[in-house]
Amino acid sequence: MTDLVSRAAAFATAAHAGVGQRRKYTNEPFIVHPRRVAELVASTGARDEVVAAAWLHDVVEDTNVTLAEIEAVFGAEIATLVDMVTDVIPPEEGARALCLGLNRDHLARASAEAQTISIASLMDNAELIARYEAEQAEYHLHEKLELLRVLGKGDAGLYMQAALVVA
Repeated sequence: MTDLVSRAAAFATAAHAGVGQRRKYTNEPFIVHPRRVAELVASTGARDEVVAAAWLHDVVEDTNVTLAEIEAVFGAEIATLVDMVTDVIPPEEGARALCLGLNRDHLARASAEAQTISIASLMDNAELIARYEAEQAEYHLHEKLELLRVLGKGDAGLYMQAALVVA
């Protein structure tokens, strides 16, 4: 692991632990998700900046860290990647379809590298949904499939793996 990727991993670990975030369904420390996403992204041969952004992909969305802080510590390129994969509006109940649509449109405009991060995140989340949420899996996996359909610029191999998970 390069210095950049190690620093991003440590930063993400501290940020998620700082808010006591736990993984839904398993109650593991949340950092297992960014770690898995970073591993999937790294497996595509992505540049270190993209792997670092994969570690940081949920930090702005789920902690008190801002994009400005990401930029100050890791630079504009990584901050831009994180911004591209950060929800523009949280999917609230009641207006869930609208929020998901806005977030999907945001990701559709993202770069290929950002879409690769999003595919990896989607895949990791979908695997948990399929395993632990049997009663609502079809509904939630359909949402993931709709998201995957706009991520065609991302890594093709990872895209195909994700398609098998949400199918």
